Amino acid sequence: MQGRSDPQRELLDVESVAGHLLPEGGMFAFLAAHRRELFPDELFVDLFATGRGRPSVPVEQVASVLVLQTLHNVSDREAVEALTFDLRWKAACGLAVTDSGFHPTTLTYWRRRLAASDRPERIFDVVRAVVAETGALAGKHRRALDSTILDDAVATQDTITQIIAAVRRVAREVPGAAEVIAAQARGHDYTQAGKPQIAWGDEQARAELVDALVGDAHRILGHLPDQELDAKAAEAVGLLALVAGQDVEPAEGSDGRDGRWRIARRTAPDRVISTVDPEARHAHKTRHRRQDGYKAHLVVEPDTGIITATALTPAAGPDNSDAAIGITLLDREPGQTEPGQTEPGQTEPGQARHDQAGPRFEVLADSAYGTGEMLAALEAAGHRPVIKPWPLRPTVPGGFSLDDFTVDENAGLVTCPNGITTRITRSRYAVFGARCRGCPLASRCTTSASGRTLRLHPHDALQRAHRARAADPQFAAIYRRHRPMVERSIAWLTRGTRRLRFRGTRANDLWLSHRAAALNLRRLLALGLHRQPAGAWALA
Repeated sequence: MQGRSDPQRELLDVESVAGHLLPEGGMFAFLAAHRRELFPDELFVDLFATGRGRPSVPVEQVASVLVLQTLHNVSDREAVEALTFDLRWKAACGLAVTDSGFHPTTLTYWRRRLAASDRPERIFDVVRAVVAETGALAGKHRRALDSTILDDAVATQDTITQIIAAVRRVAREVPGAAEVIAAQARGHDYTQAGKPQIAWGDEQARAELVDALVGDAHRILGHLPDQELDAKAAEAVGLLALVAGQDVEPAEGSDGRDGRWRIARRTAPDRVISTVDPEARHAHKTRHRRQDGYKAHLVVEPDTGIITATALTPAAGPDNSDAAIGITLLDREPGQTEPGQTEPGQTEPGQARHDQAGPRFEVLADSAYGTGEMLAALEAAGHRPVIKPWPLRPTVPGGFSLDDFTVDENAGLVTCPNGITTRITRSRYAVFGARCRGCPLASRCTTSASGRTLRLHPHDALQRAHRARAADPQFAAIYRRHRPMVERSIAWLTRGTRRLRFRGTRANDLWLSHRAAALNLRRLLALGLHRQPAGAWALA
């Protein structure tokens, strides 16, 4: 059950004995003085509603350790050692000199309960409430969006390692699978960990092994007992099917029906890179730089550097792109409505939410956020995009770009630079075709013998208007002045902690929210955070 702290201080309480030695305005001194106001007992009471759990640990103590742990980027064991031997940690968490820390698994236990709760980001929300009470963001109408790749906590596995690991997992999780594997497997002894002993320098031997392992996987999947599977068993079967198919293709001269396979001459776009952490993904920051892991998405107030919303997703996939996540993060801002809800004055969910004072936020972001869908979502939400537009690439270097064509959406017509007009098809193509023959401008327009064809985005008009706004010097001045500030917050976030400590999106997303809470609290302290006599939070 949830523990409670003793309001009576012990004789050797570190805060009483040596609290005056803590640097004023630092995190340790602040938590020593105000951890009870920040993290009252009621904050976590729903996690222990059944009255059952591990031995009591006070809420304020665990929450303070979680904040300090993510701020200093230490493991559970290192955090508990600091709580046992470091007087600063003892003072911040309310321990006496002679007190020992709790067992490291207590932190794991609390994080699991938090992650599975209805409010996993409650520590971040506590700090966000402090930010709101101080007025640090009052009148701040700009928000900067950005993301960064964080390395996963596991090793990337090759195809052979993944298939063997997936088969062994099926043997552990699925009832009756061990017998099926023993009867059907021919390429490897799956009771043995590690890779088979073959001549790894022999390309033919590697190809034969891949073929044998993929064949084993298919036979195992086809002969598993027909039964109702629990969540772990179903996940194990699904993972085996995935890893047995994502990296292979029919062998040369095979149509795929004879069961002969080889490593594919391409990479699956959403490839699972480890059976230990199936949610980690490959990501390309540049054409030549690849990272494996997760993507941390942030919304930052650029003047103060305070993080107002976070999300952590797999590093690849269309649903995890910067633009797809960006608008959902803005909706988490205080005062924003949840999807499907309405605000006072709205008649329907999703109605544009402009007020008399102008847009909700000026949203600053790089071109990764400049999709038509993102621009449409920002307009519907009442935000003003200050986003670097997607660059237009002419078909012919130095030739005509999309903006050199005039589009009349109402009439459904497109006119080229030579004044030739064609209709927009239902699939939003504008085909000039034979009209390009003999055109004196054709060499600057297209290299196709069949003439120029345009593919118009569903939000083409919105994108054109945005590119026109971006040409305004004032737009460029705002972008250059405020957008780079988000890099400062990204640097704070990743300083000393590019590699994540946990497996899976949910656990790492919780870590990110705790990290953002700790950074925001440290930033508020730098701005002079203090408690007024009346009990309100304020800045100096």
